[in-house]
Amino acid sequence: MAGLPYKRPISVLVVIHTTTLQVLLLERVVPAGFWQSVTGSLEADESPLQAAIREVNEETGLAVSSGQLHDWHHTNRFEILKDWRARYAPGVTHNTEHVFSLCVPTPRPVRLAPAEHCMQLWLPFEEAAGKASSWTNRDAILMLPRLTAQQPDAPG
Repeated sequence: MAGLPYKRPISVLVVIHTTTLQVLLLERVVPAGFWQSVTGSLEADESPLQAAIREVNEETGLAVSSGQLHDWHHTNRFEILKDWRARYAPGVTHNTEHVFSLCVPTPRPVRLAPAEHCMQLWLPFEEAAGKASSWTNRDAILMLPRLTAQQPDAPG
């Protein structure tokens, strides 16, 4: 955590998808059965965009640049799960999440961070939304058809 005693209650969510709206989901090691897109807290002096680039690389092995990520200019505020609150400063109960997406040409295996994730799946967006464990992740996935209609296609 780059020297911080506690996690910052500011994070990113990066929905990785294809042009045909296949969505990558990752299963967390703990708790088992918790499926999500790429997520992570901002480190000290890190912008949401910098955190999104870092988290995509750490959790999938994909090296991306700022020009490949789409910043939705959308944030979610949610209550931090009680089991995870010890990671944050005393009294911190809520997190602000910045939403991004990354369009890749086709589904492909990614390199998981074994301390964080144990399985990966590419699913049609409706199925991915149904499997996502958090409401913010589900809602972001369900917004993909509208959002991608406004974006240029992914680079080949």
